[in-house]
Amino acid sequence: MRTKIALAGEGGQGVQSIAKILVEAGYEADKQVLYIPNFGVEQRGGVSIAFCQISDKTIGEPRYSKADIVIMLSDRAIQRCETYVDENTTIVYDSSICTEAPKCKAKKIIAVEANKIANEQLSARVFNIIILGVLLAATNVLELKDIKNAMEMALGKKFDAKPELRELNYKALEMGMNLITEKAGV
Repeated sequence: MRTKIALAGEGGQGVQSIAKILVEAGYEADKQVLYIPNFGVEQRGGVSIAFCQISDKTIGEPRYSKADIVIMLSDRAIQRCETYVDENTTIVYDSSICTEAPKCKAKKIIAVEANKIANEQLSARVFNIIILGVLLAATNVLELKDIKNAMEMALGKKFDAKPELRELNYKALEMGMNLITEKAGV
């Protein structure tokens, strides 16, 4: 099975970091992975999109026209990414950042308040890890242990220097996964 993912947000929201952890986890889980970063005209402050694919088989084509899941983390990201959506796509958007819901035709549109939760319950710095948890629960493309291993590879030095960061990031990951579980009524 091949899962096509598009993550889009403003520069600085950690979209590329999420994608790197995701594909590293896929690689370590013996999956075929592909990651293509895309930055807006402005390197910082512009829309940043990460295109990822995770598959059990060889990925024959690096680009795709429609994604299985699109994560939209800003109003401009919604505008830029509607082109990757069709009736088979699941959209997840952050309703605590976006002023309007996506209006394109999709299989499912799920609103989460990841930014609000990060700021009010954890730390603004783990917003992207909450989104990673949302993505993990929404796709089931990888196992939690694979994501945690990839987080250790990406953030292990920071975790070793400040052990409380490990707990904070793992809690953010769990909270993100629970956002989708709650929406699905599981």
